[in-house]
Amino acid sequence: MKQHFTSRFTVWLGLFALLTGAQAVHAEPLVYVPLGGDGKILVVDVAKDQVVETIEGLAAVHGLAATPDGRYLIAGSYEERAANGNPAKPQGISEDEHAAHHQLPAAGSEKPAVASVSTVSVIRTIDRTIVRAIDVPGAVHHVSVSPDGQYAAVTRPNENSISVIDLTTYEISTNIATGSFPNYSVFSPDSTRLYISNAGDNTVAVVDVKGWGIETAFAVGSSPEHVVLSKDGKTLYVNNVDDGTVSVVDTETGQVGKAILVGSTLHGIDLSEDGSKLFVASLGDDKIAQIDLASGAVETAELSPAPYHLATISGTGKIYVSSADEPKIWVVGQKELNVIGQIVIGGKGHQMVQVPGS
Repeated sequence: MKQHFTSRFTVWLGLFALLTGAQAVHAEPLVYVPLGGDGKILVVDVAKDQVVETIEGLAAVHGLAATPDGRYLIAGSYEERAANGNPAKPQGISEDEHAAHHQLPAAGSEKPAVASVSTVSVIRTIDRTIVRAIDVPGAVHHVSVSPDGQYAAVTRPNENSISVIDLTTYEISTNIATGSFPNYSVFSPDSTRLYISNAGDNTVAVVDVKGWGIETAFAVGSSPEHVVLSKDGKTLYVNNVDDGTVSVVDTETGQVGKAILVGSTLHGIDLSEDGSKLFVASLGDDKIAQIDLASGAVETAELSPAPYHLATISGTGKIYVSSADEPKIWVVGQKELNVIGQIVIGGKGHQMVQVPGS
């Protein structure tokens, strides 16, 4: 009788978690890795450095971000289709609700008529279910979520614009022309500003979240792409792909300091947990670099072939670095830049996202 009651209670708890959308219980943090053209996201247990699950059905998923509570992932697609061709309805959504979430309003500077769209998917982490699908004009490259959890910003390079999605309504709040070929974005810690790198005109645009207008733009290096912001929001680090440098921007004064020379064809970038070091993937040189932000000293270590996206894994002393040429992620020690492991992923890893354990 006791065993039967325990089994029934366990099942009830599982059903309750699904119905309430509660976060999955796991002892260790997870990292979600989108595989681009393979159409799926891998779930990696960082304690074991192993893939433990796969989320299928996500066309050309490159950009990925998580809500601050870890309950949802926001996934962008680089695959475009005709604007009148809706994707399949997610599970648990009515036909009317699904249709409503695929109407494209004319917002911001966008034209009313949209020729092609891609789909931004909202994924519930408790059960890996796609619960919302939101169409945006053109293809989505990278995704960011505001620290207050209200907005998701998706860059649309081919449209020279970004879309901002209100995560309380799952509607497009606005579309903003930010510059030529917007690549990456990051919100300030207080969620009042949004920084967007424009790879086509060598600038970083600053958007006022309250009014969704562009406040200013900083001139940086050649073809800025990935960016990372210090925890206090006062310093923005920008990878300039074509000239192999990192620009250091004082967000309070707008001053751009002397660029730090790193290598060739830069890509992934992230800060150490204490904020004292900056890690950069130098794809063209087959190396990873560590910049001491106090002294400006640059140390490098070989990492071949083609180190690509990069993410500091909090609480572990590790960095995950994907390869652009081989289907794997290197596990790299933050202190020595030594390879301490490898994760076979079966594809090319793009914008990796860590969700804390519980």
